[in-house]
This record gives sequence, C-alpha cells and structure tokens, in this order.
Amino acid sequence: MRAPALMLQGTGSDVGKSIIVAGLARAFTHRGIKVRPFKPQNMSNNAAVTPDGGEIGRAQALQARAARVAPSVDMNPVLLKPQAGHGAQVILRGKVKGAMSAAEYHVEKLSLLPAVLDSFAKLEAEADLVLVEGAGSPAEVNLRAADIANMGFALAAEVPVALIGDIDRGGVIAQLVGTQALLAPEERALVKGYIVNKFRGDLGLFSDALDVIREHTRWRCFGILPWFERIGELPAEDGMALRRQSNTRNGALTIAVPVLPHIANFDDLDPLRAEPDVAVEFVSSGRPLPLCDLVLLPGSKATLADLAALKRAGWDVDIKAHRRRGGHVLGICAGYQMLGQRIADPDGIEGAAGEAEGLGLLKIETVITRDKLLAEARGTEIASAAPVAGYEMHMGRSHGADSARPMLRLDGRADGAVSSDGRVMGCHLHGLFASDAFRRAFLQRLGAVPDPDLIDERRVENALDALARHLETHVDLDALLQVAHAR
Repeated sequence: MRAPALMLQGTGSDVGKSIIVAGLARAFTHRGIKVRPFKPQNMSNNAAVTPDGGEIGRAQALQARAARVAPSVDMNPVLLKPQAGHGAQVILRGKVKGAMSAAEYHVEKLSLLPAVLDSFAKLEAEADLVLVEGAGSPAEVNLRAADIANMGFALAAEVPVALIGDIDRGGVIAQLVGTQALLAPEERALVKGYIVNKFRGDLGLFSDALDVIREHTRWRCFGILPWFERIGELPAEDGMALRRQSNTRNGALTIAVPVLPHIANFDDLDPLRAEPDVAVEFVSSGRPLPLCDLVLLPGSKATLADLAALKRAGWDVDIKAHRRRGGHVLGICAGYQMLGQRIADPDGIEGAAGEAEGLGLLKIETVITRDKLLAEARGTEIASAAPVAGYEMHMGRSHGADSARPMLRLDGRADGAVSSDGRVMGCHLHGLFASDAFRRAFLQRLGAVPDPDLIDERRVENALDALARHLETHVDLDALLQVAHAR
C-alpha cells in the first residue's frame, strides 16, 4: 500500500533538514495525521537506542518523538558511524553489519537498497504520511550512481521532493539553481518546490530573488522560514552544530568539554546547557582547557584515536592539573573509559588494533569487544539515590578496583566507577542529565543552584510545539500535503 509521502532534500549538509522534518512531524500530528519519519541513510555519531534494542540516528529518534510514536529501526535502516581513519561502522536495521572504508561502502551500498525499501514499506503500511529526510545534497553527482540517500531512493520509491536551501550561509539562489542544473531530467521532475531556511532580515528585499529562482527552475516556493531562535533546545544531529553549542552566561558552575574528533552523543549535555546557573564551554583543539569546576569527557566513536587526540592537544595535562587543584571530572561512556588506566582494542573494532594508557584517574581497565551493548536502562545514582534513565551504547567492557564504588545501579547491576575521594567518576549511561532529580542533586553537590522549574521532558516538548507553530506560520503546509497525496 502506497501512503502519501514527501521527501525533504537539502542543497547541502546542515541546511536544517532534520529540524524541519521534526517540525513538520509535530505540526501534522497536531492535525490528527499519523506521521512516520524516515531517513534511508544517515551518517552521524549521535545515535539513539530503540525500544527493541536497535540503533538509529538521534535525529530520527527526535522526529519520532515529534510524531508521538516510539522510534524503530525502520525509520533509519542504514546508519554510518565514522571511526578512526577513513572508515565507518555500518549499522543495518539497528544492528552492526561491520566496518567499511569509504571505498568499500561505495561499492556495497547499492545492495542495501532492498532493505531500505522494505523498511520504507513497513512505515507506509502504518502511516497516513511518511516524511523522508535526505542526506547531504542530491547534487553530489560524483556519488549518484550508487545513491540510496537522495534521488536514488526518491526514484526507487517514487516519492516527490521538496528542496531546502540555507540562506544563512549565503548564495541560496546558486544553491537552488545549481542543484537543479545538476539533476537528471527524471530527478528534476520529482522536485515540486523548495523552502528557504534560516532567513534573517527584511523579507521584502528577497522578492527579486524569488523571481530569479522561479525564472531558472520553475519551482514553487513553499515558504521562507525565519531563523528559529529555539534551535538550541533541540538535540543536534552532528558535530557541525557544536559551533553554536556553548552557552556564554556567567554561571556559578563552569563545565569544560573537550571536543574530540569523533565526539558522539553530545546531546547528553543539553540539559546542563539549559540550566541558568551553569556555563558549558565546548573547547576545540588548539586551546587549553579553561579553569572550571568540572571537566566532562563525552562519548566517542573511536576511543583510542580520540584518547590520542586528547593527549596531542595537551588536555591530559590540563585535566590532571585540574584534578590536583581539587576539581571534579566526569566521563560518559568512552569518556569514562578514557579516565581509566588502560584501554585495549585487540581486534581493531574501532580503528587500528592497539592499546594505550588512559588518564589514570580511575582504577579501571577497558577492553573493546565485538559485542555491542544496546539497551534502554533505568536505575539510581548511588550517591544521591536519585532516579536515572537513558540508554547504553558501547563496545567496551570496563573493570577494576574503582568499580567496587559504582556510580550507578542500572536494572539491578552496577555501572561505572567513582574515585576514593568522590571527585572523579564515570558511567556508560547516555542521557542521564535528562533525569531531573539526578541533575539537580549532581549540580548541588558541585555548588550550583539548579532551576527547580526546569523539567527536561517539558523543555523539549515545548520546543517541538514552538517549532511546529513556526512552520505553520511560515510554510504552506497544505501545499506540502497536496504534493504528498499526489504521489
């Protein structure tokens, strides 16, 4: 059964496809339409665990939340997670298929199209509307022959397309007209119009540009979308967003976060950034870690490679000096593993096989294994007895003397470790700061005054509702629906 469907493709990466699909999903859900999000192929180290123990891109999990449905592996059947070197871990329908180089995947990916189309058909069978998100740009014609992410999928599934251009980065006329010029005739026929995203300034000054775009493309403009001011309240898809992630408020508690080359699941920190008494600074390579109250090491998709990068940046020296001054250190997942005495990847699961000394701040050792733990988890933080909830997503197994002082108890088992003085700790649980009681207890121990009215679930839901209203105001949603139904 063919359900109404619409694909949102972009003139490039980071033009706002993921957020627009999430906003459309919430807006159409408000209208009583049963929406399902879908992305044939995603490349991101920000991932989420589905209730059945699979793994998909975090953007699709947010879109499912916007549609008020549970995420499923069919919403993102192919997920690529970049690793050290030029390769990526390939996740097919939620499970690890293996690691491939870029060249190997280019040869292999067309064989994944049947699985992609099968997942799409499953969503069609349960939806009134499927919103499909492209990846990168359909104008990357050097990759077109084996494409399954943009026009390759759109043609195979016969899905109409709306193109998104990003005016904030400049040259939106060239983005749209140039994209059309590079599309094959059958691909151009699928494009029914476009949306201009991230507009700032006087809309009247853009009217001549609309005439130029119309003259060259004959495409319809579905809307000009002003900059969405609450974008930072929603989880970002990839590391490009870290350029705008640091908050600049003068919080009583300062947190420094080293930005590692393969940083993963950094949306773990969003609830901390929302706290008014907390200042979070993401520190890029080439800069020393600033004086702060807490150094927080986030997750990584390439633990040994990122540990080496951390040392090359001199951050190991900074972290140990911070520790000697009485500062606190917290590691999450791979960040927790880096705090230990040794990390080994004997089978080269995350890159080249090898091992390295960790930072030595916790008495644990980690071995990277082929068995990937993917699970939602609930429990308590032992120090405060506050409830925590989130998900585990790791291939490392960590053990040692400090494991006798676990940070968390999850589903009846211990997780993580705490130093003897309580100033260094780590765990494998992603998403733990979204647990309001834990976040407040943790911040209070560090001397901050948490906002008693900040409820993370409500914060994200309110931002999604605001995004839906934003789209209702500035985009012709009825026209988009007509295109989807005319498929």
